[in-house]
Amino acid sequence: MTIQELQNLKNKYDIIGNDPALNRALEVAVTVAPTDITVLVTGESGVGKENIPRIIHQNSARKRGKYFAINCGAIPEGTIDSELFGHEKGSFTGAHEMRRGYFEEADGGTIFLDEIGELPMASQAKLLRVLQTGEFIRVGSSKVLKTDVRVIAATNINLFHAVSKGRFREDLYYRLNAVNIIMPSLRERAGDINVLFRKFASDFSAKYGYSKVSLTEDASILLKKYRWPGNIRQLKNIAETVSALESGRMAPGSDKCVIDVDVLSKYIPREEPNLLPVMPDSRQDTPENAAEREAIIRSIFQLKQDVEYLKKIIADAGLARGNAPAIAPPESSQVPVSQEVAQDLYDYDEDPEDQEYDVQETEDMSIKASNMELIAKVLAKHGGNRKAAAAELGISERTLYRKIKNMK
Repeated sequence: MTIQELQNLKNKYDIIGNDPALNRALEVAVTVAPTDITVLVTGESGVGKENIPRIIHQNSARKRGKYFAINCGAIPEGTIDSELFGHEKGSFTGAHEMRRGYFEEADGGTIFLDEIGELPMASQAKLLRVLQTGEFIRVGSSKVLKTDVRVIAATNINLFHAVSKGRFREDLYYRLNAVNIIMPSLRERAGDINVLFRKFASDFSAKYGYSKVSLTEDASILLKKYRWPGNIRQLKNIAETVSALESGRMAPGSDKCVIDVDVLSKYIPREEPNLLPVMPDSRQDTPENAAEREAIIRSIFQLKQDVEYLKKIIADAGLARGNAPAIAPPESSQVPVSQEVAQDLYDYDEDPEDQEYDVQETEDMSIKASNMELIAKVLAKHGGNRKAAAAELGISERTLYRKIKNMK
């Protein structure tokens, strides 16, 4: 592209800046536009990734077709398949009529899938099929439909890292990443920061009739030094805020509002250590930790069932003896253990193969009921903590677990 062609393109899509990385991204977009090759646009949030798919669509043979921009992260997981591929009447609650999805509506056009990394795994498989064969199935249907759609995706996360963590399909990643267009962050475009600020401030003053805002040299340096985590979107917000609140500071003999470093610093967020984002736990969202959490949940649920079952047995045993059931923890810090019951508990702490209840006469049943009552009291006292309960009873945690199982 010539310099003039590139500038015309920027003017058409209201793109400001002359950074080489930005120019390269725009040139690649125009070059691949006439083809149907899949494009993946990467870059931080707020860098203007949404301009690239519009440029590609408008410079392609599909420009007369429909163009849909879909934010995958903004659609609930339970409805995203319906949004993308449509659904049949009665396929789920609320499906009162048949609905065509975006892929069916955009036949012959272009679909821009923003935040593609948020797409659920099941939907990723369906998207891969569309990319490979052009085929899809509406939710609640068994009929295979065809579509001719060009897909452009964008993400602000490292998809390759997501693949390594099992959160994104590897085959879909390579299918989407045929051409990767990288949009530079604002801090990588330091030479464009002041140009962008002037443009945003000028547009705001023209729209609302405010005085034009300009920066002193030291204020311009401060603007360049800030790291701009929100990129262009954040810079625009600050430029408009400064214009709205400081436009009354008129320079003598001028219609401009001159902002120095002291004034501007009030609008630049302070990057104190305690205000920075917390580093996520590297152990989160791994398959191992997911399995561990599931095991803990199952154990808690099982423990709750055990305690409820013990309470029921004790209540039944108490009623059979004509006594009211007593399952509340005793007032003293230690649960009194009779010599007979203590010996019985001790006898259970042997080899698992030798553990059996003596189911003889009423006296033995009474001992069994006492054991169950004691275990329930100690478990209730320690809030269901088996380890603590086993320690107070003087038996191993494994033995306590076995005794609870044998009582069922």
